[in-house]
Amino acid sequence: MPSSPQQARIAVTRSVSPAMACCELTHLPRTPIDISLAREQHAAYERALESLGCHLERLPEAPALADSVFVEDTAIVLDEIAVVTRPGAPSRRAETDSVARLLGRYRPIAEIAAPATLDGGDVLRVNRTLYVGRSGRSNRCGIEGLAALVAPFGYRVEAIPVHGCLHLKSAVTLVAPETVLVNPEYIAPESLRGLEWIEVDPAEPLGANALPLGDEVIYPASKPRTAERLRRRGVQVRVVDVSELEKAEGAVTCCSLIFAGDGARES
Repeated sequence: MPSSPQQARIAVTRSVSPAMACCELTHLPRTPIDISLAREQHAAYERALESLGCHLERLPEAPALADSVFVEDTAIVLDEIAVVTRPGAPSRRAETDSVARLLGRYRPIAEIAAPATLDGGDVLRVNRTLYVGRSGRSNRCGIEGLAALVAPFGYRVEAIPVHGCLHLKSAVTLVAPETVLVNPEYIAPESLRGLEWIEVDPAEPLGANALPLGDEVIYPASKPRTAERLRRRGVQVRVVDVSELEKAEGAVTCCSLIFAGDGARES
């Protein structure tokens, strides 16, 4: 019997903005984005989430917010609490209000406050450790603020300097228990002691972003060599085409906030 929404894994998503061509870019040159194709690819991504057991919670479209499809950056959702971020790009800060309203149905809400900045794409959870990228989008105050908010629940925060890419999850993601997919050019090798590594193919430096769901990972079609490395290590790969989203420095983790749905809270 299929799970009810209260029992299922929740995936929060938001549709592609018609203004996506005006997205923030840091490490990539601006190239034309086919909005219609981006929306088709995003819909296929949502279908992949559903096929892997997620119940979708779609946020209202935000036509004026170019990067709003990348909902991962707006919050960190843990078992006990949801931390609404203060994105490093000022143009993205208006995205968080609607996210907070939705997440408030599932978790108590805490917020990162100015002058701190924190993007959810810089936060990688491995068990009770939150690795947080010190990047161009997440500053020291943001990392310290997150640490203070999650410490009462038994989480520890470890800061990792990130260079050459946008977020920590551009450099490393979890693909199996205690196993990460990583580009060691973007983070110091000693940052992830105790974890098993799978390195990206050198020809695919942006291939470290994968989205684990159950026994599979969602992975971009644009990185076939790294996908084969994952398969050789026993990782089941579900390939999706996100080529238009990648032009906006997006990836497969960016387009959803995924957490256990333990039932909506009393209003």
